[in-house]
Amino acid sequence: MLHQAPSPASGRATQLGEDMSADYVHVRRAIAFLTEHWTEHPSLDDVAGAVGLSPTQCQKLFKRWCGLSPKEFVQSIALDHARQLLDGAASVLETAHEVGLSGGGRLHDLFVTYEAMSPGEYKRRGEGLDISWGFHPSPFGDALLMATPRGLCGLAFVNDDAHEGRAEALADMTRRWPGARFVEAPEKLAAAATTIFGPARTTAADPVRLVLIGSDFEVRVWQTLLAIPMGRAVSYRHIAEHLGKPTASRAVGSAVGRNPISFVVPCHRVLRGDGNLGGYHWGLTRKRALIGWETGRSRNASADFTVG
Repeated sequence: MLHQAPSPASGRATQLGEDMSADYVHVRRAIAFLTEHWTEHPSLDDVAGAVGLSPTQCQKLFKRWCGLSPKEFVQSIALDHARQLLDGAASVLETAHEVGLSGGGRLHDLFVTYEAMSPGEYKRRGEGLDISWGFHPSPFGDALLMATPRGLCGLAFVNDDAHEGRAEALADMTRRWPGARFVEAPEKLAAAATTIFGPARTTAADPVRLVLIGSDFEVRVWQTLLAIPMGRAVSYRHIAEHLGKPTASRAVGSAVGRNPISFVVPCHRVLRGDGNLGGYHWGLTRKRALIGWETGRSRNASADFTVG
């Protein structure tokens, strides 16, 4: 049987994905080490030794990956920084309320539009729905993307044990819609993966389309998450108050935990009321990585503007 040789473009894309995954492995180890030892103010040599790189390599990789040095990262992810983020929560949600949550929301480099399944479709648990799925590399390890013909409906991260992690991620996502028909078709998700994780920017004319599949309350919570700007954070209580249910913080927490579209619907930007990170379905180390990555890009974006 003849096999067509991969094109140079395909080879470059594969290499890019491998490089991103390798970078994430090193950065994940560094973040885990810094999270455990941040009160000890570890030196760059300490971090590099824990990661398995030279101090120069460690510094350059960390700085390139999230725009911060390991020392600056500790300062940004510490609880004091989390509390500072929470200080602006009310104004963030008030602004979101003023612009209205029924339209599209801008999420860092993504212009997102979304629609929700009807209550009847949701109650049927995906019956009659075709969902394509595929694994793709991301800056945060392998990611599982899922889509209906109407748009992206799922994005999950894979635990670090490669084979078992993929099986667990797929089982976790397919359990959400047991009546659906799932088809492995990574090629159908390739463009979405490139848009979400690649350097290219999307415009209002070419948005990332989302399909939110959940209860009415869950969809309202996820819509609120889409309004949180990059580099900012809110608490479960603030979301509950914004939705007119000030005593529903626990229900909000449950809805945030069931968010099926990680990263794009930024549930990692929700912290506990005391400033702690709280939980994260795909692990606290990855949550810290997401926040640090966004913090670095927020700083870099700010540096692009100068006062004339």
